[in-house]
Amino acid sequence: MSTSYVIVTILSAATLTFSVTADFFLREQVLANMDRAGVPRTWLPTLAGLRALGALGLVVGLGVPALGTAAAVAVVLYFVGAIITHLRARWYAIGYPATYLLLAAGSLVLGLAS
Repeated sequence: MSTSYVIVTILSAATLTFSVTADFFLREQVLANMDRAGVPRTWLPTLAGLRALGALGLVVGLGVPALGTAAAVAVVLYFVGAIITHLRARWYAIGYPATYLLLAAGSLVLGLAS
């Protein structure tokens, strides 16, 4: 297991945790963003739960590599979907989802290379 893999994985898990935390503390802003992207507000708890599970899977994956790989793949797919959702809504502010995507992809690639 390389040091770069551990750093990128922890950073990815931390940013996912920040995102889930923002769902609760910045709820109105998050809901406004969901409205703009055309995502039903009722999906917020499910989407937050998926990101939380992704963060947990990445961290646990540091000890159980197969779980880390599965979590990284899931997080990559989640944020590919998020970017597609933004683009379909003609909302081109994809900085946050792209950052999360790149971190998860980095974790995936570095984990597979280890």
